[in-house]
Amino acid sequence: MNISHYSFGRIIIDGQTYVKDVILLPERVFSPWWRKEGHLLQTEDLMEVVNAKLPVLIVGTGYNATMRVPDAVIDFLRMKGIETHVKDTAAAVKLYTELSSAKRVAAALHLTC
Repeated sequence: MNISHYSFGRIIIDGQTYVKDVILLPERVFSPWWRKEGHLLQTEDLMEVVNAKLPVLIVGTGYNATMRVPDAVIDFLRMKGIETHVKDTAAAVKLYTELSSAKRVAAALHLTC
């Protein structure tokens, strides 16, 4: 998946524009990505990633980094063997672009806030 643009509330992935939050897997985009509690990430919100059994997840917490990622979620992902990076969404997109050229990576991106 190639991300060519991200700005508040908008991302372009492989030429397709998305205006709702997304989960990127190497072969698929899930959008809209809804979370159980909006700005509080929970393990249930990431089951597509867990089931894909990818080694790396990058979480974009929003333009202003509003979405919270509890330590319990990071611990759960670590127990599943998933290295997790949490960043504001612009930084997450940059890291995704860097890492995805060399390995299979997932991203869960909150596009606003």
